[in-house]
Amino acid sequence: MKQKNECTPDMAKHIKGIVCDVRNCAYHNGKSECYAGSICVGPCEADCSANTVCATFKPREC
Repeated sequence: MKQKNECTPDMAKHIKGIVCDVRNCAYHNGKSECYAGSICVGPCEADCSANTVCATFKPREC
């Protein structure tokens, strides 16, 4: 059985309703879809969308 690389997400299904344009993220599939198991967006002190970040982001090459 082939072991899954820790840096490779499970590309079996994307998170419906999430649109992502960060092409250098390991969870991005090239079609604006996110394949992370779940996402975390913060920080809680943000007062506009420009002040938010995806804490789930992982560079494609790790």
